[in-house]
Amino acid sequence: MGRRKKGNAVHGWLIVDKPAGVTSTQVVGKVHWALDAQKAGHAGTLDPDATGVLAVALGEATKTVPFVTDALKCYCFRVIWGASTATDDVSGAVLERSDRRPAPADIEAALVAFRGDILQVPPQVSAVKVEGERAYDLAREGVEMDLVARPLFVDRLEMTDGDVDWAEFEMVCGKGGYVRSIARDLGAALGCLGHVGWLRRTWSGPFDANDGLSLEEIESLARTPALHARLKPLQLGLCDLPELPVSEAAAHRLRHGNPGEVLSGADHGETCWASHLGQPVAIGVYRAGAIHPTKVFQV
Repeated sequence: MGRRKKGNAVHGWLIVDKPAGVTSTQVVGKVHWALDAQKAGHAGTLDPDATGVLAVALGEATKTVPFVTDALKCYCFRVIWGASTATDDVSGAVLERSDRRPAPADIEAALVAFRGDILQVPPQVSAVKVEGERAYDLAREGVEMDLVARPLFVDRLEMTDGDVDWAEFEMVCGKGGYVRSIARDLGAALGCLGHVGWLRRTWSGPFDANDGLSLEEIESLARTPALHARLKPLQLGLCDLPELPVSEAAAHRLRHGNPGEVLSGADHGETCWASHLGQPVAIGVYRAGAIHPTKVFQV
């Protein structure tokens, strides 16, 4: 007989409005404890100094995390002109200064190159892996790295406010975006240098910061039914995928890893999720009238 997992079988999402000064991992740990859950993870890391929506997946919802991290997300942030830093934000040591300041028209013109499909080099202090180690660990040891540029889709990037020494922006982008890299590269393009002053993620896929709980609220509601009542269903993580209903017999087959016939169709080869009586059964690929499961939900 297998060993029983510690904690409760909690399945769903808890949305947190992360404060500055804590890591995403620390937030997940707090939620994990507060719900006494067997398993927890998050959809998209936020820098320790960043605030905003952090979607914490519990139990079977962790199987939907990749689909949330792939979704569009929105950031509001301030870029401070006139200096580059080791971390590309205000927490790092200043590396270089400039007396130049950009005019609003120059900023608007420069933003064109940061929209659409772009290439972006991650910050030296980032979670990117270099030969099996995290870049931020190597950076703390004084190692300078030539990080490879990565593709990023920027759906929208607009300046929303500004003054002589700073400008504020709103950006909607896909997976893998580093706001600190945008600030660094925009400052370099304008010839004035720049780094992030503050950063807030306002929404990520189906999750919004306005729906998020503070850490203080989570602590006050910990281990109570009231906190469980704030959980959102795990299928929210699948909102960008087609839902295909299945019969009870097909649901049984899918839960055992076998293809199951669906009651409606999709495009051949499309990734979908199967539901029975509104509950998620499996994620899989649609072929010839059936879903061929790649992930199965045990709820």
